[in-house]
Amino acid sequence: MQVAYPRIPEGRAVWLLAQDTVPEPDVLELLAGALERSPSAAIAAPKLTGEGHDEIASLGVSMTSLGRSVELAAGELDQGQHDGVDDALSADIRGMLIRAELVPSLRPDPALAGADEGLDVGVRARLAGGRVVLVPSARISVRPDGPAALPQRESQRAWAMRLAQLHRRLSYAPFAAMPLHWLTLLPLALWRSAGHLIGKHPAAVAPEWGAAFTEMLRFSAIARSRAAIAATRTASWSSIAPLRITRAELHRRLDDGYGSEGGAVSELRFFSGGGAWAVLAALAVSVASFTTLLAWPGMGGGALLPLRRTVSALWADAAWGLRGMGLHTVGAADPFSGVVAVLGSLWPGSPSRAMVLLWLLALPLAVLGGWFAATRVTDRSGLRILGGIAWALAPTFLTALVQGRPAAVLLHLLLPWAVHAAVVAHRSWGAAGAASLLVAASLACAPSIAPAVVVLWAVALILFLVRGRIHGAARLIWTLIPAVALFAPLAWAQLRHGTAIALLADPGAIWPAGPQATADAAGRAALAEGFPSMDLAGWASVSGAPLSLVPLLLAPLAALALIAAVAPRWRAGIILLAVTVVGIATAFLAVGIVVSFFHGDSAAIWPGAGLSLAWIGVVGAALVTLDTMLTLSWLRSIAAVLAGTALAVCALPALTAEHQERAVMSAAAGTDPAGAGRGRGRR
Repeated sequence: MQVAYPRIPEGRAVWLLAQDTVPEPDVLELLAGALERSPSAAIAAPKLTGEGHDEIASLGVSMTSLGRSVELAAGELDQGQHDGVDDALSADIRGMLIRAELVPSLRPDPALAGADEGLDVGVRARLAGGRVVLVPSARISVRPDGPAALPQRESQRAWAMRLAQLHRRLSYAPFAAMPLHWLTLLPLALWRSAGHLIGKHPAAVAPEWGAAFTEMLRFSAIARSRAAIAATRTASWSSIAPLRITRAELHRRLDDGYGSEGGAVSELRFFSGGGAWAVLAALAVSVASFTTLLAWPGMGGGALLPLRRTVSALWADAAWGLRGMGLHTVGAADPFSGVVAVLGSLWPGSPSRAMVLLWLLALPLAVLGGWFAATRVTDRSGLRILGGIAWALAPTFLTALVQGRPAAVLLHLLLPWAVHAAVVAHRSWGAAGAASLLVAASLACAPSIAPAVVVLWAVALILFLVRGRIHGAARLIWTLIPAVALFAPLAWAQLRHGTAIALLADPGAIWPAGPQATADAAGRAALAEGFPSMDLAGWASVSGAPLSLVPLLLAPLAALALIAAVAPRWRAGIILLAVTVVGIATAFLAVGIVVSFFHGDSAAIWPGAGLSLAWIGVVGAALVTLDTMLTLSWLRSIAAVLAGTALAVCALPALTAEHQERAVMSAAAGTDPAGAGRGRGRR
């Protein structure tokens, strides 16, 4: 196009054909006629068919809010069923007829690597005030393995399509949302890789990571794409919103088995509903609360230890081999070592810095996870934001951050995603597989909640069997299989030594953390109030604070949760309250079990893991009440603001602990050549 443009007379058009395109004799006439009849049209696109003209190869292209391309008609027998459609967001680039005066601004973006070029051209034409008209009567046959088609090899095709999607996501996103999208590239790659493995598409795993890393480093390409759009844009992004594919439509067209399409609610509205702004606000709060961590190469203090120097050493610690429990001790690795290896791999140059980044991103990631878990409960944008905030401000989570407990922090970040996948695990094997991996990772971070998880799993399984939903029960059974496989070597070793109870020990370094809640009456009272330690999330360190009134800050949320039992959706409310009871019972049992020692003193299991499980039940039940019980919008708003404000006040001492030198974390060397950062063996 760039070479041909200077030779194109004014008022003409450019027809894009490739070696594998075979147009029928009247195609050009039909396309030109469409442009003449519609002065607002910038592009006329034909119907692409197979070589036998009996199957539609492509007729119109759209995309989701996150940039995923969706063919409006493809792979169908051509019976004229779509010939009445003449308006679409875009189309396949093969056979497009583009007005000559628009060619300079509608050149295909080279950063797309040949994938979805037509979609990008169409979007930019729409933003420039033009239209894309479909001309189904104009038929062009194409070859699926032609030079202008996507690669036929699965790995190459997956890389091209994923790279194009990520590039569109960063190029089309509002400037303020770009950092959030950039930060989620690797976590999303990890999540999608798990889905690819469970969905039996291992060839897509390497392209997934390759596309993510490639797009993370293409700052200049992103800048050029955004500048090209800004130079010609005259219409708002909202003008193309009606032409996008909604989540409900995507579920009907492309149910990919991950359990995300058509879940408990139809639309996520992460950006339009304010979820992205809540995450960005949490990031700002996190940076303000842990400012000193920005300059740390590694972290120490509490249960924090520097990680290994290299990624290969981290993964060696996660396998069978020498253990740091004595001279020449060989045995199974703690499953938590695998979680640490994955975390350290996200920053290969200095794995210990990954732990620093985890602390800095913990609050926004908690809001993100809580927000997505809330989508399974409510479709109200404000309540989803409350769910994310309430999850991030949980006393047990903030206490874990201040006391330097990486396993507890990771558990709190993983739990909402595990719940998000588990509630739809019965619908598809993809969702069951994703849930199984998240459950396994959660149990690796907190083995003490394993009995609670098994109880909840068994109850759900019995309910499915009683109702005769055999396929759902089979998928539910799978959700625990990876966890069993992950713990099997360590369980066998502990059973051989007669120390099976040690499987419940907290992974990582032992850290009693001073005023941890104990098995006495005062400690159990603190646990029942939602606090894992006797300092009540830092309030005990605040001079003159009325400690007896601190638990009242959690009362609004607790009251809303209790009302869920009599709400219109009382079944969901009772289930979530049952999760709360099981979580609190787990915390009560944990403080009475001693399997570790610290400098000669006994160290009970950290009760915060059980409280994290209970907190997800409390928050979920409160959202059920707000969503269905309080039908008056002003009453719902008052209750939500009251509960959120009380939680924010309760979190103040923990969020200011680092600046007031009440946190136990400290800067540490970025490497640990001795391997002190390895997950310890069970004791």
